[in-house]
Amino acid sequence: MAKKALVIVESPSKAKTIQKYLGRDYIVKASVGHIKDLPKSKLGVDPKKGFEPDYQVIPTKVKVIEELKKASKLVPETYLATDPDREGEAIAWHIHEELKARGKKFHRVLFNAITKPSVLEAMSHPQTLNTDKYHAQQARRILDRLVGYKISPLLWDKVKRGISAGRVQSVALRLVVDRETEIKAFKPEEYWDVEGTFSKGGVEFSAKLFKTDGKEPTLINQTGVNEFLDALKDANWKIRSIEQKERSRKPSPPFITSKLQQEAASKLGFSAKKTMTLAQRLYEGIDLGEIGTHGLITYMRTDCVRTEPVAVQSAREYIEAHYGKSHLPAEPNVYKSKKNAQEAHEAIRPTSLEYTPDRIQSYLEKDMYRLYQLIWNRFISSQMNPAIYDQTAVDIVAKDRGGHEQQFRATGSVLRFAGFTAVYLEGTEESEGDSQDRALKLPPIQEGDSVKNEKLDPSQHFTQPPPRYTDASLIRDLEEKGIGRPSTYASILSNIQDREYVEKREGRYYPSELGTVVTELLVASFPDILNSEFTASMENQLDDIEGGTADWKKTLGKFWKPFEKTLETAKKQMKNIKQQEVPTDLECDKCQHKFVIKWGKLGSFLACSNYPDCKNTQDFKKDDQGIIVIVPKEFTDKKCEKCQKPLVVKNGKYGKFLACSDYPNCKYTQAITLGIPCPTCSVGEIAQKRSKYGRFFYSCNKWPNCNFALWDKPIQQPCPQCKFAILTEKITKKAGLMHKCPQKECGYMEVIDPNYGKVPMEAAEAKSGSAA
Repeated sequence: MAKKALVIVESPSKAKTIQKYLGRDYIVKASVGHIKDLPKSKLGVDPKKGFEPDYQVIPTKVKVIEELKKASKLVPETYLATDPDREGEAIAWHIHEELKARGKKFHRVLFNAITKPSVLEAMSHPQTLNTDKYHAQQARRILDRLVGYKISPLLWDKVKRGISAGRVQSVALRLVVDRETEIKAFKPEEYWDVEGTFSKGGVEFSAKLFKTDGKEPTLINQTGVNEFLDALKDANWKIRSIEQKERSRKPSPPFITSKLQQEAASKLGFSAKKTMTLAQRLYEGIDLGEIGTHGLITYMRTDCVRTEPVAVQSAREYIEAHYGKSHLPAEPNVYKSKKNAQEAHEAIRPTSLEYTPDRIQSYLEKDMYRLYQLIWNRFISSQMNPAIYDQTAVDIVAKDRGGHEQQFRATGSVLRFAGFTAVYLEGTEESEGDSQDRALKLPPIQEGDSVKNEKLDPSQHFTQPPPRYTDASLIRDLEEKGIGRPSTYASILSNIQDREYVEKREGRYYPSELGTVVTELLVASFPDILNSEFTASMENQLDDIEGGTADWKKTLGKFWKPFEKTLETAKKQMKNIKQQEVPTDLECDKCQHKFVIKWGKLGSFLACSNYPDCKNTQDFKKDDQGIIVIVPKEFTDKKCEKCQKPLVVKNGKYGKFLACSDYPNCKYTQAITLGIPCPTCSVGEIAQKRSKYGRFFYSCNKWPNCNFALWDKPIQQPCPQCKFAILTEKITKKAGLMHKCPQKECGYMEVIDPNYGKVPMEAAEAKSGSAA
């Protein structure tokens, strides 16, 4: 039977879901992302010819295109159903270019949610390809290519081969570097708080120093505190005012992309990349067993808080049924999107309230369930009544010996009506809850009453530097400054880590030496490119192109002319870090000449200024005062296979390794081994290594002569079943710690400790109790 049409989406999982909805009359295929792009080997854009791009088929997509062409010949119509954003529009255009033929009809369909009703509705109202949206994506791609391919070679010449610059990535990196500069330059200042204990009729309550003569108190040292306390001896304290008022807190709107990434980072500890990967899967469709495959959330790349009226009504019905009329506003809550938000997209919400998190938990991976629950709770709470608090503030005053009025204030609030907080609290509100929702226990008092001061407790503090960025705070700053767009935040954060410009320690971003050097050079030579206001302006211009109010070629022309001039100046004036030698006062321990700081593949190091007569080098670090401290070499008992000199431990791109102590005369290196002989060649030893994707593995240190490799950690214990020389150690949630034979044909497996790595029941209950 002839098919009605071909439907092309981006991902195979999405294709599988939609095929079930449309049935056998349709052929549903996946492009698996972009099929065409600018070539990697050259710029691929000619500014002299109107910025015409040289798009080429991605080599790995040749077979995909052949399959799509074959399928398109079987049908009279093709529906381009790639994602409803700029990237999806570009993919649709490129597919159309490859598949278009006379007599064939092409339609554009946009799926905001992958549910049967949404898909059928979109298919029944097809659109045409959006020229303006495609031009906006094309302008962004060309801008990024011009910046990346023109600046990166400069950095290769001046700093290190293989590194790169990015139009948006470099601005994000600058935020991290500038924050680190602020932290290092920060000088803590001392200040003091004073907490007073007051009583009336034997009932005590606490209050903090609030004002001195109506102004902020200025207690900056112990001497001032002592004088302050002395001046208040025998003071007469009175209640100046008692203020009780009702305070309400409104719910937040449903998630947009940036807010989802921030909250998932704060509440769940997810990276932006992980959040978007999980959200993509929830959007494309999950197999819910007998229920069938269903897309669980609306499209996850959006900056609009708008919600369809039908979904709002469903939420209101759910709230009334589960929380009662008291939690339901008389009219639906309406939220305003920020300027330039793409109103065509809804906020991120559940596609159907039929699939509660608890109902489908067994079908979802743990982290996917947690993200779905977060999206669910945020959406439901957005249509609930505000939380109501009773807030009390009591001011106590006294004149000190110098005639200055000292004012102390006691505050507290009590949650009177939970409202939306019965379902959801934002990350910051959650952490502040203890201090915000604390009842103020007072004796019977009235304004003008005298109270007794039982004691005054001073406490010393120091101002703190600004905190280093987390995923949540960096995304928040990118969003507030207009750097990038919702769909790009995750890739921006991944890029600056993958390129080793920053590293994450305990969830916070630290710029690497390479990242700092690159930023300093780019700020000096390309101040506009590294300026957040300039980058935000470019984003707005891309939005204007999409909105049809700006021409993409003219926009690129306005950017290119000044950039081209800046580029030529930078080629001549940018500092050459490779050739730079910074003098120091440290003497070479071999020839007594002074050391200089030089730059190498692994960063800066100390080298003797008497080079090449003396080739002595040393690793170094700077202490908190910026003073250079030589890092002693960590010698081992192993010898270099080339020159027999001792090997030393070094830090490299993929972790620690062994190197000859006579570097740079001898450049021999070796992986650090586990002391376990290789079971294949018996000559080498097994070493732990790390792949370019960051995953650890274990292989023979005689590679490439021996290609033995494992993912699991080896242990020097023979297999009791097949007698192979080693076993491997594996830890799983279900089985705990187990030993396995790496020989697949053997299949030996033994559970060693079923509770290994699991939280004991008592500890889990204690943790649950403390959280509650």
